[in-house]
Amino acid sequence: MKKFNVVFVGGGSTYTPDMMELMCLVKETFPVKKIVLYDNDEERQEPIGQYGEVLFREYYPELEEYVYTTDKATAFKDMDFAFVQIRAGGLPMREQDEKIPLKYGVIGQETCGPGGFAYGIRSVLAMKDLIEDIRRYSPDTWILNYSNPAAIVAEACKLLFPDDHRIINICDVAIDIMDVFCPLADKKRQDVEPRYFGLNHFGWFTALYDKETGEDVLPTILQELLSGNASDKLGFTAKNDDYWNFTFNHLEKMVKDYPYSLPNTYMQYYLYPQEMVEHSDPNYTRANYVMDNREKNVFAYCREIVKLGKMKGTKHDLDLRYGENADNETEKASVANNDAHATYIIELAESLAYNKHDIFLLMVKNDGVIPNVEEGMMLEVACRVGSYGAQPLAYGPIGTFEKGLLESQYAYEKLTVEATLEGSYQKCLQALAVNRTVVDTDLAKTILDEYIEANGQYFPTFS
Repeated sequence: MKKFNVVFVGGGSTYTPDMMELMCLVKETFPVKKIVLYDNDEERQEPIGQYGEVLFREYYPELEEYVYTTDKATAFKDMDFAFVQIRAGGLPMREQDEKIPLKYGVIGQETCGPGGFAYGIRSVLAMKDLIEDIRRYSPDTWILNYSNPAAIVAEACKLLFPDDHRIINICDVAIDIMDVFCPLADKKRQDVEPRYFGLNHFGWFTALYDKETGEDVLPTILQELLSGNASDKLGFTAKNDDYWNFTFNHLEKMVKDYPYSLPNTYMQYYLYPQEMVEHSDPNYTRANYVMDNREKNVFAYCREIVKLGKMKGTKHDLDLRYGENADNETEKASVANNDAHATYIIELAESLAYNKHDIFLLMVKNDGVIPNVEEGMMLEVACRVGSYGAQPLAYGPIGTFEKGLLESQYAYEKLTVEATLEGSYQKCLQALAVNRTVVDTDLAKTILDEYIEANGQYFPTFS
């Protein structure tokens, strides 16, 4: 079995320890020869890189080479897979993304509304440079991007690299939804094949087919949500996070108002923007929570292991944490507060590497997949994945309500990318004004001008 060379781009990400631990746990099914961590922030990457030295020494002695670096040639040369998780501007800029619109009574969220707009501009510029660098050293590597805001990044990749079919944009939110809610039908995510359509963080499940019987189990899940008992039945033990508990509970409300499909949890920002603003604290946003919790916890975890110099025989021993019951990747991927994030990326890489033809929800260009929306729209739909890449499954026409929402949201995403690449203030204003969470032009202009000032060199010059 071939052993692969893998680079984690964004080595200082708090998701990187999850990915590295999972690599140890799936080494029989996805063996690697070389692992590289790359980040442009040497200080941030250092503790995670040092942690990797301890981890791989004890749990992956077969690994031939492991390095962490800020050098592009070292990181990208002769790679089979590049797993990309970057955050242009870091969490401090995310805080600005969220707090500026909240001052004006507008949604302040990482990827939705104005926050996604500002983050998207930074991400498009960073991803353009990054992909060019990777391609300089590894023309054929699979670039699996899970950097946010994925919809805007995917649209930019389509425009900037139109012939590069080895760039795949992926998100784990829809998978999280399946992991949480499939038990309402006595199923696991791996037991069903999804039918889903939309844009990233903006879509709907319309069927979940049992792989053995072909039965659609989504009606059972919807009925449980409509009964009002789903929260009690699930217990939400998968998420030790009040923010996500609120979000998944809020899904019941969306299903009661629109009882024919299971929406992506992020639809709450577009369907109930006033309620979501009222639920927000303009002085302490999700960015603050992440910095005070996950950010501190993951780096403390890495530093503790580096200080110990070992994991085996300690409370961090992977064998103790997983034992004989960890018989699949989903059960294994609970490291460092992680859920589906690491698992889904590895499952995708395996399907590409071994031509498995598995089904994934990915962002692909609309080429007749949904015939009654704009051709070229970067849809998130079910795709069959093999060594040939991602092949979307035809979905068919969609209803007027969803069509209207999708086309408006896509106009915002498209305008954001065009504004970034052209340096157009006019298109920035149009993007925010067409966004469902903003609408008002004067408000859009106020938020835009504050973003331009706050982002400084992270933004291009808009004229």
